[in-house]
Amino acid sequence: MERTSRDSEMKEEEDVQAGVDIWKYVLGFAGIAVVKCAIELGIAEAIENHEGPMALSELSSTLGCVPFSLDRIMRFLVHHHFFKEEPTIQGTAGYVHTPLSRRLLRQGEDSMADYILLESSPVMLAPWHHLSSRVRVNGTAAFEAAYGGDIWKYAAANPAFSRLINDAMACDARLAVSAIIESCPKLFDTGIKTLVDVGGGNGTALGKFVKAFPWIEGINFDLPHVVSVAAKCEGVKQVGGDMFDSVPKADAVFIMVSVFSLN
Repeated sequence: MERTSRDSEMKEEEDVQAGVDIWKYVLGFAGIAVVKCAIELGIAEAIENHEGPMALSELSSTLGCVPFSLDRIMRFLVHHHFFKEEPTIQGTAGYVHTPLSRRLLRQGEDSMADYILLESSPVMLAPWHHLSSRVRVNGTAAFEAAYGGDIWKYAAANPAFSRLINDAMACDARLAVSAIIESCPKLFDTGIKTLVDVGGGNGTALGKFVKAFPWIEGINFDLPHVVSVAAKCEGVKQVGGDMFDSVPKADAVFIMVSVFSLN
């Protein structure tokens, strides 16, 4: 009898917890939506440019936001450790950066803002609605199910989306290349005079390599529509083509794999 009662209590507790947990999935999109909102509003930049903790009234005035609505955004961000509260010189609550919030600075060396904007874009969210297509036997890739082709063909036909991809890849490149330069500098003292980055996007990775090792001649190799809009960089040559056909000759090849959801 006692065991039956204990089992019944456990089942009731599990049912109550399930009633709470299900809301994580009902509103599971809210987290990325709020972080995207913070990037688009420039919250991280406003706090970065403010001397000392920034009060809600100052932040809402700077950004041109409704204080009540912005307060709800900031409460969410603080709860999830994107910012933290510290007293202002007036004694009221103000916002300051955390290591996580600095990843939202668009120009920050550790920025992931553009990667977040890519993955939260309508184009990249749509394939998630076709996830079941990818799982089924003889199913198609989710991105293809949503758009009728792969992500690279879509990017070639949509310049704005192509820029989103290139900016996101630049985020990844800044972090990865900085780590390589710091941890493995002797790797480039082995007679490497030319380095080709296959799928180099806008050339961010090669730009960092050439700056750190100025004797290297960089070749940024990507699809023609990508390199045609890449910014000029001293020591880096832009070359368009398809890596499945051929790759420019160089002493070494650099390939960095960027992970895009459901491509």
